[in-house]
Amino acid sequence: MKKLMKDKAFDKISVIDICEGCGMNRKSFYYHFKDKYDLVNWIFYTEFITLASSKSFDSGWDLVKLVVELFYEDRDFYRSALEITGQNSFWDYFYESTIPIFSLFIGDLDEDAAKMNTHYISDAFLVIMHRWLENDDGTTPEEMVAKMRNVIVTLSGKIVGMDKKQA
Repeated sequence: MKKLMKDKAFDKISVIDICEGCGMNRKSFYYHFKDKYDLVNWIFYTEFITLASSKSFDSGWDLVKLVVELFYEDRDFYRSALEITGQNSFWDYFYESTIPIFSLFIGDLDEDAAKMNTHYISDAFLVIMHRWLENDDGTTPEEMVAKMRNVIVTLSGKIVGMDKKQA
């Protein structure tokens, strides 16, 4: 699938193309995956979980950095994967996968506020990742994480400052 997605638009890739590319028959493919969307999501799951489970993290930022590095190392695949829309899209799957990551940043908020903030951060992260991969301006994963962190910290500080003035 990764090889096919480098040369072909996702919507032009058939299950037959995938099976021919890896020497698998359609029956075997459908035994393991619901469809080609499921395969793309499985690729991310297996790559990310394998990486994440083999490391320990001092902070949520370390986990964010791991995701950013993964996307950067295979940016052609993930750039294409983020273009997939519709039911079972990678966009939706990745979004749902980031919710537990960003819940590490929330802290002691009540359940409704934590849920809302986690979803906002996940939305922003998804858009940032998509734009970063699309622009491919040479920004390294380390630089991208530093930029994200700077934006969040700076914005948070300004919001807290505004709240203190209004209080």
